[in-house]
Amino acid sequence: MIKIDIHKNLSGSDGPMNLRIKCEIKKGELVTLYGESGAGKTSTLRILAGLLKPDKGIITVENANWVNTKNRSYLSPQNRNIGYVFQDYALFPNMTVLQNLEFASKKGQHKKVITDLIEMMELGDLQLRKPQTLSGGQQQRVALARALVRKPNILLLDEPLAALDYKIRLKLQDYIARIHNEYGLTTLLVSHDIGEIIKLSDRVFVLEQGEIARKGIPNDIFSNKKVSGKFKFVGEVLKLEPQDVVVIVSVLIQNNVVKVIADKSEVKSLGIGDKVIVASKAFNPILYKIE
Repeated sequence: MIKIDIHKNLSGSDGPMNLRIKCEIKKGELVTLYGESGAGKTSTLRILAGLLKPDKGIITVENANWVNTKNRSYLSPQNRNIGYVFQDYALFPNMTVLQNLEFASKKGQHKKVITDLIEMMELGDLQLRKPQTLSGGQQQRVALARALVRKPNILLLDEPLAALDYKIRLKLQDYIARIHNEYGLTTLLVSHDIGEIIKLSDRVFVLEQGEIARKGIPNDIFSNKKVSGKFKFVGEVLKLEPQDVVVIVSVLIQNNVVKVIADKSEVKSLGIGDKVIVASKAFNPILYKIE
């Protein structure tokens, strides 16, 4: 269990902001921080990692004090057992893939951890190459592997897939889900991609101007209805074609256009460009607008 109750005065592009985060995250959860740029998402990760000190507050992890400003206790970043993956990879350019992983490992750590990660992340053919010779997706796989070398309990992901193309992003989402489950991690993800959030997250915290304005499961956060159905996809409305008593809605899902037949009353609030969830229930597709 992670308990966070912190305050931090920040200066952003829109002026000063008071970050006030109070939350609990269960062991083994994957929680996404969602909100506009400048809402405090990255600052929250940095405070948890020890890269930024709060002005006041407490952070406890499994009943151990990481931060307590009242008694001035502060656990150093290197002792927090956290893996951190940045959007820009942050790999050492003068080292090979293997050397990047070896450098991140603990002194005296068994080499099998690195071998297992290279196999899991499919880096075998890349391990002797340097980062500048790799694609963005390959570099991010290395960054994920490097973050896991020390077997952290907590994984922090700061928009790690935002700069990648759609197909690579989907594949890396699968890697993240697998890593989270196989390593038994507690994971905090910063993301603006609603499809990614719905696919990966147990819960979502919506940040607005430094505070958690809403929290809950992704379907409840992004739709004004309880979303049920065996299959759920996020898409964008391309066209609305009224027929006699129904409307045919063309939805772009990934790189495919799906046509959904909906009642006129169900789509009266929809417009071109709206984000929707397409849920399939007994092979009958249902549309839910994302708020």
